[in-house]
Amino acid sequence: MTQSPTPIHETVREHYADRIKKSASCCGPDRSCGTSNNLYPEDLLTTVPSGVANTSYGCGDPITLAALRPGQTVLDLGSGAGLDCILAAQKVGDTGKVIGVDMTPEMIERAQANAKKVNLNNIEFRHGYLENLPVDSNTVDVIISNCVINLSPDKAKVFTEAFRVLAPGGKLAVSDIVTDGPLPEPIKQSLSAWAGCVAGAVEAEDYIGMMKSVGFTDISVTPVFFDKETVDAALADMGDAIDLKTFSRQDVYKAVYSAKITAYKPA
Repeated sequence: MTQSPTPIHETVREHYADRIKKSASCCGPDRSCGTSNNLYPEDLLTTVPSGVANTSYGCGDPITLAALRPGQTVLDLGSGAGLDCILAAQKVGDTGKVIGVDMTPEMIERAQANAKKVNLNNIEFRHGYLENLPVDSNTVDVIISNCVINLSPDKAKVFTEAFRVLAPGGKLAVSDIVTDGPLPEPIKQSLSAWAGCVAGAVEAEDYIGMMKSVGFTDISVTPVFFDKETVDAALADMGDAIDLKTFSRQDVYKAVYSAKITAYKPA
């Protein structure tokens, strides 16, 4: 079944197409959030050129979290410019395989170019939506994702699809944005804030509940709180999209955080 893009899909796609064209971070051309330097261990990035390592749009390090092994098949949900796919491909080796799925053609083009720079032949990038993955059922050993599931307008469908494509005993290892308590309504209604990885975030309990409802077990959520400068950068990038006087910034400082999330499909 063909996926029809929603207004949120279109806004997010335009946002990230613009980011990659301008070689900007997810929060804007001069923001430091989502850069690889403050997300990954230094030794992990020494295996890729700096021009590739700098094209991160994430909020964490799903590669270390996934604990990948040679020979595994890995799926990256929202593969962006391909950094996590490249790092994963190096971990699983020639006997393994990495599939990256992204809905933004400009990101797929950049990811393919980045993979060529490091001479990796065990990566494939596919255009598609997380709610309707172009991947066969029960074929993936590990799913990774980096600050992308929060962007989906139908996260329950994303988890349903993730569970479908994972092989029995397969692992989900993602970095994502969640909240501790509800976000102010003006942020939730802002498409700009959604594209900036804030408005689409749901409460951690709801996130866990959606994973449980489709069958995931052994779910673990470990918070990694942002500093105030990062949150301010994300809010500033929204511009006039929201009225900053209608809520307390302290509420956002306390509520929004990145999380290390793992779960398993029963064997």
